[in-house]
Amino acid sequence: MTSSLQAGLEALTEGRAQDAIPLFKAMVAANPRDHDARYWLASAMMQGGDPEGARVLDDARTMHALSLARTMDADLQRLRTDPDYAIHIGGVLYGRGFVAIASVAWGMALSAGRMDAGTLSNYALALQHQGRVEDASDAYRAAAEVQPIATMHQFLVYAQLFCEDGEARHFAEARAWAERYLNVAPPAPHANGPRAGRKLRIGYVAPNFAKSQLRQFIAPVFENHDPEAVEVVLYTADGAADTTWPSWIEVKAIGQLSDADAAAMIREDGIDILNDCWGHTAGSRLGVFALKPAPVQTAWINFAQTTGLSQIDYVLHARTDRTPNFDGLFSEGIWPVAEVFTPFQAGAERLPPAPTPAKETGRITFGSFNHPAKLSWEAAAVWATVLRNRPGSQLVLKYRYYADPVLQRATQALFLAHGVAPDRLVFSAHSAGADYYRAFQAVDLMLDCFPCPGSTTTLEALSNGVPVLAMCGDPPNVGGFYARTLLEGVGLPELVTNDHQDFVDRALALTEDVEALDALRARVRPGFDDGPISDGAGFTRRLEAAFGEMFDRWEAAGGKSPVGQVA
Repeated sequence: MTSSLQAGLEALTEGRAQDAIPLFKAMVAANPRDHDARYWLASAMMQGGDPEGARVLDDARTMHALSLARTMDADLQRLRTDPDYAIHIGGVLYGRGFVAIASVAWGMALSAGRMDAGTLSNYALALQHQGRVEDASDAYRAAAEVQPIATMHQFLVYAQLFCEDGEARHFAEARAWAERYLNVAPPAPHANGPRAGRKLRIGYVAPNFAKSQLRQFIAPVFENHDPEAVEVVLYTADGAADTTWPSWIEVKAIGQLSDADAAAMIREDGIDILNDCWGHTAGSRLGVFALKPAPVQTAWINFAQTTGLSQIDYVLHARTDRTPNFDGLFSEGIWPVAEVFTPFQAGAERLPPAPTPAKETGRITFGSFNHPAKLSWEAAAVWATVLRNRPGSQLVLKYRYYADPVLQRATQALFLAHGVAPDRLVFSAHSAGADYYRAFQAVDLMLDCFPCPGSTTTLEALSNGVPVLAMCGDPPNVGGFYARTLLEGVGLPELVTNDHQDFVDRALALTEDVEALDALRARVRPGFDDGPISDGAGFTRRLEAAFGEMFDRWEAAGGKSPVGQVA
């Protein structure tokens, strides 16, 4: 390592950007093709508050991506001049998990004039997977303007959640989406008869239940529904993919049906409560719900925020004695169901409990297994403060997109801007089975993202006995409230923090005494296994009772939808 580089790194880790900037500028001037020098300079400029640091970082990413593409046998000249080739290379790289390199290839296709919606949305997706969320939002908006259809616009709706002030922006975009594409005539009156003396008919809608991220959440419900009290119909894209549920649950395929035809089927089936389990993610069938095929419609499980549809009556949430007021963030009413938002089924391959790894390694290992899109600037700043004040500690960032060397290097630049040396970060890509579960045993304390927290990753950590430190906020946003209910659900309210300083103080206090941290760890898995998150039967009884009460309210209102009412 050169003396200039060493001096520059020391200056940045000590917060002396003014001393580092000239050193790194000289390195760039001496070798303009050195992308590493540009990464260092970007870190220094960002630490110093220079807005041009973002542009320098972008230059570094582009140069780095092109140098890697060359080693992968990409023809750089064709990338610049042949948009079809650039699109092809982008697809190949994206398929291998190299999202940052793919975004450069797709960006070149756009620069060459291929401004179609497909290329724009692919480019946006690759940006989003790197955590470049504002750039992704801009690209999604351009795609929605080029191809103004509901499914294209939904990418933009969902992307708002990762941006600054994301939940308010998501609400505004979801409402605009619904008004533009799903502003349909009121439905004909529903002919559902009184509930007395019959079973309640419940429908669930998602592209797939058994082979998607829904399975661990929905399985405890499907397996515990009471066939003496309810009839259940699953409406999926391909019924053949959902054959593992109890035999009395009916499965119907609607993947090849139009929204109108699917809605007609559901109405003909006499569904009393229709539940959307997918939200605004790809494959959504919210267009079916806009036609109001069931008298009561709810949204839940894959999406904690609003759908934007006035035709959906309720969003299900957790019930606590401190449920916040989310006025201005939902077009639906909020119906609290149980102590937690959903149950969750621990992975069958999880390993036996293990002690906190610092007892053996002698250092604290923090971790985050969340999607890079959730790693906000503010979360990185707070985590970096923790790392700086816990000497010798490291942070493991695990997600399949961290296989991309450009994303790794840009993430190092982000943390260096906050004074954390690159060697404090450990990147881990995709793993499965025992290797995946073993990764949890290497982490002492998980750091949850904010303002958009983890969900499956948090539950996987808790079910594997790893404590997760989260920020709820005061007052909490929707995501913070969700994170709080998870931790309270495993009996660990001390892992909920209210602001940035509280998060830092709690992380340092928890990792000050390794024996105390190990004692905390010993409480996590039993709290998960014995708490309401693992009580699928109890949750499902409460859910069925809530669905029954919703239908009774509709019936008592003379068959009118109680939109906006909150239980």
